[in-house]
Amino acid sequence: MQTPPGAFHWNELMTRDVAGAKAFYAKVCGWTFQDLEVDGMAYTIAMAGEQAVGGIFGVSGSEFDGIPDHWASYVAVPDVDAAVRAAEAGGGKVAKAPFEVTDVGRIAIVVDPAGAAIGLITPAPMPPS
Repeated sequence: MQTPPGAFHWNELMTRDVAGAKAFYAKVCGWTFQDLEVDGMAYTIAMAGEQAVGGIFGVSGSEFDGIPDHWASYVAVPDVDAAVRAAEAGGGKVAKAPFEVTDVGRIAIVVDPAGAAIGLITPAPMPPS
């Protein structure tokens, strides 16, 4: 099922302690986890039963200096590049320019005029069922 435009599509935790986060959310939410690699990066899918409910990945390196561990939400849009242009025209800023994630979609991070960040995603097409 494709996410309708304007709806929240995905949530992910960016953390410096993936193992600790997995232990915490397993106890608090009852989640189980599937570890995989996406575009050369370790990534964990959080599962509530058979349903994927979010992702977890480790943040390290200078590109994450000053950024606290946090949950990020992504809203589905038909065209990430157009949505980024609309954000800029509306007084927002681009925190991370559009980029592709294999089999996931095209993603960007924008900041609204009040300073709140949000992820935008044009999901990759779903395989036929």
